[in-house]
Amino acid sequence: MTQELGIALIGSGYMGKAHALAYHTMKPVFGDTPDVRLEVLCDTPEDRANAMAEQFGFARATTDYREAVADPRVDVVSIATPNKLHKEMVLASAAAGKHVWVEKPLGITLEEGREMVAAVAAAGIQSMVGYNYVRNPAFQHARKLITDGAIGRIIHFRGVFEEDYSADPDLPWSWRSLTSEAGLGALGDMACHLISLTYELVGPIDSLVADMQTVYETRPMPDGSGRGPVENEDIASALVRFANGAHGVLLSSRVAWGRKNKIAFEVHGDKGMICFDQERMNELQIYRNAGPRAEQGFATILTGPEHPPYGHFIPGPGHSLGFMDLKTIEAAEFLRTIAYGTPSGPDIKQAFEYERVIFAIAEAAATQQRVSLTP
Repeated sequence: MTQELGIALIGSGYMGKAHALAYHTMKPVFGDTPDVRLEVLCDTPEDRANAMAEQFGFARATTDYREAVADPRVDVVSIATPNKLHKEMVLASAAAGKHVWVEKPLGITLEEGREMVAAVAAAGIQSMVGYNYVRNPAFQHARKLITDGAIGRIIHFRGVFEEDYSADPDLPWSWRSLTSEAGLGALGDMACHLISLTYELVGPIDSLVADMQTVYETRPMPDGSGRGPVENEDIASALVRFANGAHGVLLSSRVAWGRKNKIAFEVHGDKGMICFDQERMNELQIYRNAGPRAEQGFATILTGPEHPPYGHFIPGPGHSLGFMDLKTIEAAEFLRTIAYGTPSGPDIKQAFEYERVIFAIAEAAATQQRVSLTP
């Protein structure tokens, strides 16, 4: 067992809380993860930083991320901040020789991601990017079924990630509306997750054509001073060709009323198909073209201890895991990589490949031309 690892967390919002919970729960769940010290939480203003450090169980607080990164007691930096801050914090962590767990997307431009890849490689540190949905035991079982040939040769993929968090036209304007703050819209916030699943199931995308739309071009300012511009997309779609010859359709929307976390896909093979929907994240459906036609149909698989690492959380099948459990799996895999060299991912290099796709979708939509992703 390696010595315990000191943790710095930058950001204490939605994803910052997910990181903190994961650090607390991974040891009780898995047992074989390295011990951690929750050293310092960074946020602003100071009173929030102090309050959240106490709530999350960190030893102290700061409002300066440079101070947190430079602290000799810190070995790992968790970055859960707005998109535009990711690059400077990753580069600072790499320069200090600290391992880094950063939320997606890597940055607001592809060049920012490229800089991060180079910095992490030069520093020789471990990295992890928050593509947590690939950790779902149901998804991993789908991946195993495909690898084992359960549905034959893959010929088509349909994927969608839809939510309604921006469906209300009277939703106040925020930093997520600006390319200088958030980068891409539905592509950067949501579609990159879909791409991570797509790559794991079918493989790299060779080329694509695409379109996108900003449905609500302005939104009311929170202070009542008028309306502010929405510079990035609400909806994006793409027709893709995979390197292995399969075709696919990808769609992402942040204005889809009724959808809460619909990351759904169908993988079509020449012997059957697999279906999944993250809103029912503990279920997987499979259709096999085998046996009498009159008896063929979709089978629903409920996740249980037979689908690792579900059994580390709950001994009973069908009792269900949740979103925060996926972050716990992610944290455990990352810290095992640091401590024992156990392979895991996606690291920053792999995440950059996912995010090449979303920027290619944006380029294809802008130029109305097919874009190649072949290196």
